[in-house]
Amino acid sequence: MLRVAGVQDAWWEVLPEHARLLPAELSLVDAFLDDERFIAPWRAVFAERLGRPSVPVETLLRLLYLKHRYQLGYETLCREVADSLSWRRFCRIPLTSPVPHPTTLIKLVRRSGPQVVDDLNAALLGKLVEDKLLRCRKLRIDTTVMEADIDHPTDADLLEHGVRKLGRLVGWIKASGAARRTRFRDRSRSAGRRVKEISRTLRRRTGQALGEIDRLTGEIAAVARATLRDVAAVERNARRTLRKQPSGRLAHLVGELAQTAAGTRRLLEQTALRLAGIRTIPDRLVSLADPDARPIRKGKPQHPTQFGYTALVAEDERGFIIDHQVQRGNPADAPQLVPSVQRAVSLTGRPPSTVVADRGFGTAANDLALAELGVQRIGLQRAGKPGKARREYEHSRPFRRIRNWRVGVEARISHLKRSFGFRRTRLRRLAGAQTWAGLGIFAYNLQRMTILSR
Repeated sequence: MLRVAGVQDAWWEVLPEHARLLPAELSLVDAFLDDERFIAPWRAVFAERLGRPSVPVETLLRLLYLKHRYQLGYETLCREVADSLSWRRFCRIPLTSPVPHPTTLIKLVRRSGPQVVDDLNAALLGKLVEDKLLRCRKLRIDTTVMEADIDHPTDADLLEHGVRKLGRLVGWIKASGAARRTRFRDRSRSAGRRVKEISRTLRRRTGQALGEIDRLTGEIAAVARATLRDVAAVERNARRTLRKQPSGRLAHLVGELAQTAAGTRRLLEQTALRLAGIRTIPDRLVSLADPDARPIRKGKPQHPTQFGYTALVAEDERGFIIDHQVQRGNPADAPQLVPSVQRAVSLTGRPPSTVVADRGFGTAANDLALAELGVQRIGLQRAGKPGKARREYEHSRPFRRIRNWRVGVEARISHLKRSFGFRRTRLRRLAGAQTWAGLGIFAYNLQRMTILSR
């Protein structure tokens, strides 16, 4: 059940005045968030009258700000809020009430999803425009990689993880009373033993080691195929039990077993292609835990290949992030430029006078589309060898000035990764990555607002 505000606590008035004052940043954020537009997105998540009372929305918003502002885990966040008078007062938690449990916050964030977070960011940007803090006269755009919360994937490790997870799920299904008589052999130890042999083989760093690794990977694939044969029988009999005795937990386990088995079959196909000498596999699966993550190559020497999602960031001249998009894989940069500028126009009601981006966005079609939108200065360098007229234009003083301003978006992305969690998403799948990125941008724009409001 939706609960907008908590109970008022008279015990705060007992404290001396200096103990009741909030730090300057938190005071500005507290006043800024005290607006109905930040409550409205949560009304679709909770029922108005049914269910247990939720954590007050005003408390939840402020807890999420502190979490992403200071890069805290849920347990650390709850512990710090419980131990700090100023943070407790900022989150509007009475002195006599406990801080919400970390698992409660985790469930609420997962339940909200990317749509609620997008609505929160839209409300925040709309309020910044109304307060004339956000004008968007200049816009610089770039893309980056948000890494998934996974280890560096290899075929052997992924197959071993699939065998281990399938064995664990079958054990839980049998413990729930389904498919008890169905034969199943847990081959986790067999697969794990071969993975350890691969790690020992890699230390030799010889030409023969590569052939040995391929042989051991093939043996792990054979173990995975045998496990899948047993899993098919377990799944079939578990579904038969489910039809006779419906159970929510059993249905969830059977669904997860089917999903993991499908992912493991896909891993077997990838492994077969690699062992056949095919190294480039389109739309490669790199994780069973986060199947939406993809390998992404951005041409960086220190990180040739990263695994996760592509994030687009659009920043205005005052440092606000007015648009961001998280997508699966590595889509081309150029088609994303005009929609991002159009979203900025719909936000402020007028086109930015200057738009700059790197070579990945530079096409003649984008120049023409931006000019039709009303953009006066377009700083898009073209890929390849430019013609004489284009080369003279790119070497002109006005173009070089806006091109040099574009470089600042790289520093902004670095700041987001270092201080607001943009380096690695801690929520899985595409929806989780979008939720994580949106909350980080929400906290960043709020913190930026406090700097410009002083």
